[in-house]
Amino acid sequence: MFELIIIGGGPAAVAAGVYAGRKQIKTALITETFGGQSIVSNEIYNWVGTKAISGLKLAQDLEEHVRAHGIEIVDGERVTAVAKVDGGPPAGHFSLTTSSGKIFETKTIMIASGSRRRRLGIPGEDRLDGKGVVFCSTCDAPLFKNKDVVVVGAGNAGLEAIVDSIPYASSITLLVRGTELKGDSVTQDKVKSHPKVKIIYGAVPTEVLGEKVVNSVKYQDKATGQTKEIQAQGLFVEIGSLPNSDFVKELVTLNPGNEIVVDHKTQQSSCVGIWAAGDVSDVLYKQNNISAGDAVKGLLNIYDFLHRNQLTGAHK
Repeated sequence: MFELIIIGGGPAAVAAGVYAGRKQIKTALITETFGGQSIVSNEIYNWVGTKAISGLKLAQDLEEHVRAHGIEIVDGERVTAVAKVDGGPPAGHFSLTTSSGKIFETKTIMIASGSRRRRLGIPGEDRLDGKGVVFCSTCDAPLFKNKDVVVVGAGNAGLEAIVDSIPYASSITLLVRGTELKGDSVTQDKVKSHPKVKIIYGAVPTEVLGEKVVNSVKYQDKATGQTKEIQAQGLFVEIGSLPNSDFVKELVTLNPGNEIVVDHKTQQSSCVGIWAAGDVSDVLYKQNNISAGDAVKGLLNIYDFLHRNQLTGAHK
């Protein structure tokens, strides 16, 4: 029986793990990998205290830090289900099942499972994933030097993918489903004014074509209903993320975006004994530093909860 199980391996999970170790809470951290979504970033410039760091190095540092604090690490595992036992805490507890069928029991849970990239769901996208279809411009833009690329996404992610691609690509076509861009005005101006960039509004991607690599992208013109084709060797899919909350959706309140709704003073969810932090929660800004801070806030509240209900042998 653990006093706390942390789900995830990004900045939020690791921050909670470090503080749990320092508070001597009997803790297990369950994660498939360390680093979260940042692992695919070539350079990160806003991780406080570090001028620049690669996503891979950040992941290594996070793992090294949490392993040094005496909690149990269960890596290579994904939590697939959570259930209350004896009504859940404070009188009962939780049972967690992982992708390999292992079962863990705990008195409290910190969910820091992050999010995953949203996909278009069109033919060719999965088959050509990594063969021209990419989801991270910061790490993959240099692969398309002197090539034509298509970007899908009208928000900041899509605009930043264009900015990342400008030094490399020969041409960049942005497909926008609606009638306007939604990103920052400064970035919009930069994108709209650049000679390499062409923006097509009212365009719905329908298929990615190519045998071994991407050769072209088809889209439907919403105004005319016609299907058109763009010759391109790369497709950047930048349409947002989906929170990894499915395994707990029966226990906690989710918002329309499937994010876990929390009390932002404590990070508590609607279910007694479950807290959430980072991209899986309904935090307004998805940033590594904010995720780590929210997780620390939640961990301190977990510590208080355990002591208030006499559920722990932890001490300061």
